[in-house]
Amino acid sequence: MANAMLGITMGDPSGIGPEIIVKALADMSPEERATAAVVGNVDCLRRADAIVGAGLTYNTATLKVAPGEVPVVHVPSAGIESLKVGELSAAGGEAAYRYIEKAVSLALANDIAVIVTAPLNKGALHAAGHHFDGHTELLATLTNTKQSWMLLASEKLSALHVSTHCSLRVATERATTQRVLDTIRTGYKHYLSLGIANPRIAVAGINPHCGEGGIFGREEIEQINGAVELARAEGIDAKGPISGDTVFYRATRGEFDLVIAQYHDQGHIPTKLIAFDTTVNVTLGLPIRRASVDHGTAFDIAGTGRADHTNMQAAIAYARRMAARAAA
Repeated sequence: MANAMLGITMGDPSGIGPEIIVKALADMSPEERATAAVVGNVDCLRRADAIVGAGLTYNTATLKVAPGEVPVVHVPSAGIESLKVGELSAAGGEAAYRYIEKAVSLALANDIAVIVTAPLNKGALHAAGHHFDGHTELLATLTNTKQSWMLLASEKLSALHVSTHCSLRVATERATTQRVLDTIRTGYKHYLSLGIANPRIAVAGINPHCGEGGIFGREEIEQINGAVELARAEGIDAKGPISGDTVFYRATRGEFDLVIAQYHDQGHIPTKLIAFDTTVNVTLGLPIRRASVDHGTAFDIAGTGRADHTNMQAAIAYARRMAARAAA
């Protein structure tokens, strides 16, 4: 039987991660729950269970549990006993790092099919001495991956980013013909893996009106056009560059399956506007599969039981889709 086990990392245990995980687990069928292993601290998980009143059973002995039980990979970390819910700390950042590290090792060993990540806090991560901009960069380092990409995916609109956490100046420099072409190829391969036979890919321009023939910039002429032409020569249904102020609208109307966004906010703003609660953050280009919630640790409401788990449910659903297609 193909591996259908998910590994859900707890994220920063002082944030809302444990609560949204428990809520999502409580909404699953007994069979689904048994294939959703939590990688984190079992005591924090039980504390969250008490907060939300789920009453679930957690098994730290094995990944192969009875229907209804929750398999837990308990990961010790320094200072976890002194953590306070809702407070940023180096101990919380260290714990979040250890959970990801363990999940990656499980995924590389094929003990889990897909990693689903609850939110970590960049400040806490940095305070613990792990200087990464977020999950994407951390996962790339742990898997020795030179290039990785951030996909924001939803039923209404999906965007794959040429660059993410950098300044606009640097983003413009990174929009080389090769990087844009690699991004198109990566999106095409991912959508093929999901069972979409001929993904329709739109490539956004980086300048207003795609540079207006060079008046507002020549990146489209000198860099992006070439990437689109090379992709089309490979048989990829790619179109562009298309002005950023129209391409996302056209995608929501059903013209495209995926938009290649040139930089962070170009892709993030429309996807979050259109599908804030259901947009899933997916990392592509890694030797493992990963889907994530697309929100933060929300320290201000952690411990209250008020955190909405809709986005966690969406991330888990996307992860199960990836796992099922990988097993087909």
